[in-house]
Amino acid sequence: MRISLGPWSRRNSGALCVVLILFLILPGSGTGWGQNLWTEGGLAATPKVELPPFVDLAEKLKPSVVNISTTQVVRGESPPRGPSGESPFQGNPFEDLFRRFFGDIPQQEFKRQSLGSGFIINKDGYIVTNNHVVEGASEIKVILSDKQEYDAKIVGRDPKTDLALIKISSPQPLPFAHLGDSDKLRVGEWVMAIGNPFGLGHTVTTGIVSAKGRIIGAGPYDDFIQTDASINPGNSGGPLINMRGEIVGINTAIIAGGQGLGFATPVNLAKPILLQLRDKGSVTRGWLGVQIQAVTPDLAKSLGLSRPQGALVTEVSEGGPAKKAGILRGDIIVSFDGKAVEEIVELPRLVANAPVGKEIPLRILRKGKEQIFRVTVAELKEERAGRSVPAAPEFGMTVQDLTPDLARGLGLSRTRGVVVTRVVPGGPADRAGIRQGDVVQEVDEQEVPTVRDFWRVVRESGLDGTVLLLINRRGTHLFVAMNVTG
Repeated sequence: MRISLGPWSRRNSGALCVVLILFLILPGSGTGWGQNLWTEGGLAATPKVELPPFVDLAEKLKPSVVNISTTQVVRGESPPRGPSGESPFQGNPFEDLFRRFFGDIPQQEFKRQSLGSGFIINKDGYIVTNNHVVEGASEIKVILSDKQEYDAKIVGRDPKTDLALIKISSPQPLPFAHLGDSDKLRVGEWVMAIGNPFGLGHTVTTGIVSAKGRIIGAGPYDDFIQTDASINPGNSGGPLINMRGEIVGINTAIIAGGQGLGFATPVNLAKPILLQLRDKGSVTRGWLGVQIQAVTPDLAKSLGLSRPQGALVTEVSEGGPAKKAGILRGDIIVSFDGKAVEEIVELPRLVANAPVGKEIPLRILRKGKEQIFRVTVAELKEERAGRSVPAAPEFGMTVQDLTPDLARGLGLSRTRGVVVTRVVPGGPADRAGIRQGDVVQEVDEQEVPTVRDFWRVVRESGLDGTVLLLINRRGTHLFVAMNVTG
């Protein structure tokens, strides 16, 4: 059956449609969705919203995070103080007059306080924090999230990785956090930081993992997680947490003036260190007995490599494990104990974590050919500890024979090589990082004991391409690839 609305429908059909639509969508009309927003009694109850996981994580983990307050006794001058706490004579001409009249200001002891963070890792009260939070502390106070306060003692410290393990004693089992796997952490993954920024107490911030494997010059084993979760002074030693509620890092460093730049020590780097600190209060590391530098693209070309890789040996310690195994200056270490060494920073960490006394296969490239050596790892002593020799960044220079007097002035025991007496600004030597006072000992792997030998080898090498130099800089050897094209 067909229904007709007659002439009215033809003239007013558009208006009718509008009325019908409004009827359907006005609140409370018909059976439209407006009924979900309104009730007979007025506004409906707020719909239930699923809380984000950060809320549950914060609630679960805050009890395991602690605030740390330390007191240090330091010695220093304690001159008369004005109302604001400064010396009334400091920074003006009367300071010298005061000193001449009264003599030197005596050294006095006074207390200095600092704040940091940490987190409990087992029910017995072991707490992880940064070494710089507790170093030199005469008193350590730990405050839990429920305001309970405990005295803490240092179990062990490791300045090289800025880690420390402290302990408190409680009659009751303490809440603790679980350590995760930082190797599985992915760039872009959400993370949470909890700590004590500026002494404000338990504070929660969130962000993402901005980068991994960051080198910031903090020490020989740099391998930081970078995050934009807000980290400020006082956050040091607090946890970086993934969305599964696992600790993946220890918040350690910030860059002054930087925003969104926080750095955390990966928990996988910390785990073996914390076990050693718990068991013996200190850390034993492996030692290979080499100095190394990075393989730059220019060095790779000079050494006949298809690409930059590995760690270039610049010095082999007498009597060290590498020397005994047959490693030579100029070798490139590309694998240690079956683990590839692509970047220079990887080797010190691998060696440090190797068990002392263990025989390790070492794969090296020597003059472009691969060889395997077996080296027995020794223990790193503090006096042996040193940082990797940095590579030069990339020939205008004058040289002269190295006399015994010059060698003594440069702190050298031998007089082999030629000394650089001047570097032309902007020239090839300058661009390669050569400095006045450097001693060139080899050119393209040929010894140059005199200036005559130096220029002979240079001419034989040709002045169109890259020349590889071995230099001695105040007792430290390094290779420099100098581009002399043009």
